[in-house]
Amino acid sequence: MSNAAKPPKKARVNLRHPDVMERVTAEIAIHYHSAIVEKLRDQGGRMTIEKTTLLLAEQFGFCYGVERAIDLAYASRKVFPSQRIFLIGEIIHNPEVNGKLSDKGIISLPWREISKDYDQLSTDDVVIVPAFGAPVDFMEKLEQQGCAIVDTTCGDVMKVWRRVRGYAKDGVTSIIHGKADHEETRATASRALGDDGSGHYLIVLTLADVDFLCEFMLKGGDSAAFLERFRGSHSAGFDPSIHLQRLGIANQTTMLKSETEEIQRRLRSALLERDGEHAEFHIFDTICGATQERQDALFTMLKQPMDLLLIVGGYNSSNTAHLVEIAEPHLPTFFIRDASCIRSLEEIVHYDLHQQQERTSNYSELFDPQREVTIGITAGASCPNNLIEETIQKMLELRGTPWIAST
Repeated sequence: MSNAAKPPKKARVNLRHPDVMERVTAEIAIHYHSAIVEKLRDQGGRMTIEKTTLLLAEQFGFCYGVERAIDLAYASRKVFPSQRIFLIGEIIHNPEVNGKLSDKGIISLPWREISKDYDQLSTDDVVIVPAFGAPVDFMEKLEQQGCAIVDTTCGDVMKVWRRVRGYAKDGVTSIIHGKADHEETRATASRALGDDGSGHYLIVLTLADVDFLCEFMLKGGDSAAFLERFRGSHSAGFDPSIHLQRLGIANQTTMLKSETEEIQRRLRSALLERDGEHAEFHIFDTICGATQERQDALFTMLKQPMDLLLIVGGYNSSNTAHLVEIAEPHLPTFFIRDASCIRSLEEIVHYDLHQQQERTSNYSELFDPQREVTIGITAGASCPNNLIEETIQKMLELRGTPWIAST
C-alpha cells in the first residue's frame, strides 16, 4: 500500500466526559457493588454471625488501574453505541468482567499474534487496549488500520515501559521478572527493544532461572544451551556472551515483591563478584502499589487465627496467584473463581497452582455448622466485590446462618 492510500492515523480517544462517566458509574455500581462487602469493611473486616466468623483483608479486590480500564470499556459502548468495538484479548483477568463486555457486543481479538482479524479492522472501528497494554507491533497495526483506539493501559505498567526504554537507549539489557507468556510481560518486552529496536531483554520467572543466569555470568558456558533454556524469553539476536554485561531490572507489575527483591540481590551479587567496582546494575521498583498493598494486607491477615482462607479471582490472574502462594504454607487455602466453586459443605472446587488445573477438595470438618469456624476472604486486584459477596453468602448459607439485611 502506498503512503497516499493509507488511512489517516487516528488519535487515541478520550471518553472521560462527565455525562458519560456518570452513566458508567451507575451501571458499574449495579454490576459490581456489594453492600455486604462494604458493611464488613465498615466493621473493620471482622464479623461473627453465630458460630461463623468472617475476616476480610484490609486491601482486596479492584485497584484503581482495573477500575479505570473497566470504566473506559463501558464508556466506549456508550460513546460508540452502533460501531463495532473490539478488545485485544481480555480487559483484565476475570471471566465475570470479560463476560459483561462480551454481552455488550465487544469482540475479543487474539492477543498472542496479529492475526488476519486485524486486517479486517477499519476506520469505523473502535479497539480497546487492555489494562496490561499491548506490544508495540499491535499498536502500530491499529494505527495503520486507522481505528479509533481506547487505551486503558495501567499507569504503573507504562512506568515500567519508560524504564526499559531508558535501559535500551543506554545500551543496558533489561532483565524482566515475569511470565514470558503474560500479556503485560510481552508488552514490556517489546518496549525493552527501544525506539530503534536495538535493545535486548531476558525474561526470568523463577529463582532457578536466576541461578542459571548467574552461573553463566560467572563461569560462562554453552550459549546454545543458555538460549534453549530461555527459549521464547529473550530478544531476537540475544547473545549471552555479549548482552549480560550491563543489566537493568524490571518486572511484571503483579509479581511477588519478595521474590523480585531476591532476584535483584542474586544478580547484584553475581555482577559484583564478576566485575567488582565496575559492575553496572540498575534497579527500579516497578511492583504495582496495589499489588503490594494486597500482599501486605494478606501478611497482616495471616497473623490472625483462621481455619481456612478463600481467595477469589480469575485463575489466570497473576496477582491473585501470588496471594495463594503467600497463604498456602500457613493454612488451608482455596483459590476459587466464584461462589459456584463451593459446591457443598463437603466439596470445594479450586485451582491448584502446582498442577495448573482445577481439583476438588473435601474439608467438611471445617464447614460443620456446629463447629465455630473462622473464614478468611481476600481477592486479587481484578476481582469485583459482587463475587466476594456471593462467596460470603454461599458460605453463610451452608453454615446455616444466611446473611440478612439487618446483620
